[in-house]
Amino acid sequence: MTAIEASARAVPARAEAEPPSWQIWTALWIVYIVWGSTYLGIALMVETMPPLLAAGSRFIAVGLILLPILAWRKGLSVLKPTRAELLSAAFVGLMLPGANAVISVAQQTVPSGLAALLVASIPLWVILLRKATGERISWQSLGAVLVGFGGLVLLLKPEGDATLLGLLACVFAAVMWAVGSFSSPRISLPRDPFVSTAWQSLIGGLVIFSAGMIGGELGDVHPGEWSARSVGGLIYLITFGSLLAYSSYAWLLQNAPISKVSTYAYVNPVVAIALGWLILNESITPLTLLGAGIIVASVALVIRVESPKAKT
Repeated sequence: MTAIEASARAVPARAEAEPPSWQIWTALWIVYIVWGSTYLGIALMVETMPPLLAAGSRFIAVGLILLPILAWRKGLSVLKPTRAELLSAAFVGLMLPGANAVISVAQQTVPSGLAALLVASIPLWVILLRKATGERISWQSLGAVLVGFGGLVLLLKPEGDATLLGLLACVFAAVMWAVGSFSSPRISLPRDPFVSTAWQSLIGGLVIFSAGMIGGELGDVHPGEWSARSVGGLIYLITFGSLLAYSSYAWLLQNAPISKVSTYAYVNPVVAIALGWLILNESITPLTLLGAGIIVASVALVIRVESPKAKT
């Protein structure tokens, strides 16, 4: 479950009459392919750009694009969130865009497909957080979590340029995303999911950009050395990854069952692995395939078991 998914509780219930199935599946395929391809976009971006400054710029741009559009369509009130809403958006912005920033740093050494697989453990971490707060979790879900973490351990073996620190950073990013997702329905975010995401992106982006400055990345900014691949990757992440795919996902939350929308969690890694192999010549080892199969199967089981509880 993502923060966007969790925010479905804070928006009006979807209409009883579902849109035509072709509209739902068009939006789903956008989420499947585009979100799965963002790992490739990140890999290209960090080839010649400082990871934190680039990731921060990505989310600042998303916030600065969305907020004026939302103010024009919904009124200037979207620019005046309450103090509680602003603080909540800041926290989730630190967790979700922050997780993407950590992944951007990790993907300097970790292949995009492997990063996607490690991040695919998000639903498993969410289950643990729910259990830790006293929520009753079925034995099937807990069993799937244990199996999934077994697959995760298989992937934490440094190979090629991937370092253990980079691999653990991807796992940490998954935990950050899970915390942000778990917290979203429990704090005072703006009711409109688009407004909430705009503020999360802007605040999170500013913090990430500041972290890059403090970390000394300004000295690594050499625009003349930026490759067309890196610039294209950043533009792709802003436009397709954060604007198109998110808009499709937000629409799906109000027009399709959550159980169907959640299937992105085990489709995205497959897309990321395929694109990494096809475009970046990333190797796919038998161990990677084994770990991928275990994680994807466990996440699919968790989503299947939990979907009746998540339906709107």
